[in-house]
Amino acid sequence: MPGTERVEITGPYGDRYDEVLTPQAIDLIAALHAELAGRRRDALAARRSRQAQLQGGAMLDFLPDTAAIREDPAWRVAEPAAGLVDRRVEITGPTDKKMTINALNSGANVWLADFEDANTPLWDNMITGQLNLKDALDRSIDYTSEDGKAYSLRPDGELATIVVRPRGWHLDEKHILIDGQRASGSLVDFALYLATSGQKQLDKGKGPYFYLAKTESHLEARLWNDAFNLGQDFLGIPRGTIRATVLIETIPAAFEMEEILYELREHSAGLNAGRWDYLFSVIKKFRTRGRDFVLPERNSVTMTAPFMRAYTELLVKTCHKRGAHAMGGMAAFIPSRRDPEVNEKALAKVREDKTRESGDGFDGSWVAHPDLVPICKDVFDSVLGDKPNQLAKQREDVQVTAADLLAISKTPGTITEAGLRSNISVGLQYLASWLAGNGAVAIFNLMEDAATAEISRSQIWQWVHNDIPLDDGRTITTEMVEQFIDEELTRIREQTADAFDAERYGQAVALFTEVALADIFVDFLTLPAYERMP
Repeated sequence: MPGTERVEITGPYGDRYDEVLTPQAIDLIAALHAELAGRRRDALAARRSRQAQLQGGAMLDFLPDTAAIREDPAWRVAEPAAGLVDRRVEITGPTDKKMTINALNSGANVWLADFEDANTPLWDNMITGQLNLKDALDRSIDYTSEDGKAYSLRPDGELATIVVRPRGWHLDEKHILIDGQRASGSLVDFALYLATSGQKQLDKGKGPYFYLAKTESHLEARLWNDAFNLGQDFLGIPRGTIRATVLIETIPAAFEMEEILYELREHSAGLNAGRWDYLFSVIKKFRTRGRDFVLPERNSVTMTAPFMRAYTELLVKTCHKRGAHAMGGMAAFIPSRRDPEVNEKALAKVREDKTRESGDGFDGSWVAHPDLVPICKDVFDSVLGDKPNQLAKQREDVQVTAADLLAISKTPGTITEAGLRSNISVGLQYLASWLAGNGAVAIFNLMEDAATAEISRSQIWQWVHNDIPLDDGRTITTEMVEQFIDEELTRIREQTADAFDAERYGQAVALFTEVALADIFVDFLTLPAYERMP
């Protein structure tokens, strides 16, 4: 593979890879790492330090050192960029060829082109995904399914705006070494898209836009802002051309929303309520703090839980105070053409969810499937009318305290054997798919990605390590979980019959057992999972 004196590319060479791994892109990766790799390591070390403090009894709160930023009424983020003024419906999904075409054609305003939680970071996925985005912008992309169905793009004016989600700061790209060390997956994904497709987006009257995942502090946002400036300067693009929406999907970030917007203000496109990873973060950060920080089973935790209401209402207030978009969370339901009754109930829940978000002042929301775009659009149309957003809705009625954000014990619900088994089954099925190269999987009529799998396994870890009982009084133990893993695996084998891949599920069981039951909690299940793939 081509490289430079400092940069070694160890991944196999595929068709047209040279269109992405260009000398300019490789030089940009090297420049970003020369400037930022040390600060990235420091940011990850700061995460570990904060986790140790929380495990030692510390509590999260709004930062006294940045109070002046929060109290200054004057500053605003940049005006919304072209293609990001009206964001009432956003669809998410990986960057395979079929999804690229379907998402762009879906009728959504924005497509989150995902290199993160809905994607498996196989080397080929990472490079061909960039090629698919390039081809979409060149209008040279097409796809024909095995049954002969042809897919092609609609006219440019009908396509969603592309917003790319790079991997989080914690993930490496092991196929690119810089001075012998693994590159940051975040910086690789950012650099490859900016170098390959940034100018193409500008030529279409928009720009290179990003969603930033797993951010835990304003200092991590500052790191991204410096990466943006370096990348723009390197390619001769005016500063402020890049725009980024930050996912508030960790509980530490909920206490630093204004500071995150401030750090990115020249490049900011707002904040998103990343609900699934937020639940995972709550569990992870307080996993050793006893029953006051234990959530009920996953499917009973709704957006009406007091701590989730506090988080989302504060997000809307914060964004609109600073002229930034506030984006709602994911509707993960996958419509089924086989069961109209299940469909009807689920679609009603989606509509209820989007109605609550639009009423709270969100400027738009996420869906995981093209069939949900019309529902989300209809709900936001009824509130927005001919307005592109709700930035004028200031939500001065909202007053959220640190205690409100941490009111986890007030969440209604129980933990049942069925809920525990569901976590296990979802975890096994998802990991088997992930290890096979597919990071977005329909399971039990829900679109599962790494975030929802993280909830499943981290809940089990917390329940076991805090001696939490089921609703029938039995304490959840390692032995109980191991028994249920065997039984759920048998059930999956029976349901999938000839399609059951024993080797793949063997790997999934080993990985799930490791991340759900080991004494040492693994920060992200994708870390050991990545080491199990080529």
